[in-house]
Amino acid sequence: MNLVKIEDILPMGFLKKSDFSGSCGGMRYRLEKKTETSELGSGESVSVDKLLCTIWPGPFNFITTPEELKESEVFSFDEDGVTDAVSWMNDKLAEDPDKWEKAAKNWESYQD
Repeated sequence: MNLVKIEDILPMGFLKKSDFSGSCGGMRYRLEKKTETSELGSGESVSVDKLLCTIWPGPFNFITTPEELKESEVFSFDEDGVTDAVSWMNDKLAEDPDKWEKAAKNWESYQD
């Protein structure tokens, strides 16, 4: 079984500036920085960066894949968050390997 490796992900310096997409077997994935803002009891706003990891079955890209086929999870925006995201993706690969193996056949669903 193919696994996503931490070495497959670009460093935090890149993730701070840009989204990152990749694939492993039939699984496509995207990592992106999301800033969450919350209001404290004092009325002060606090912003925290989070790492949003989204997976979907290939072969199509993020934009052309219907939302109902995507699954996302939020992690801390640091090296530990990247490690946790990689672990989560590998868990998803292991949970349903048949889903990801069949993803390449999704070309048949393509319509102009």
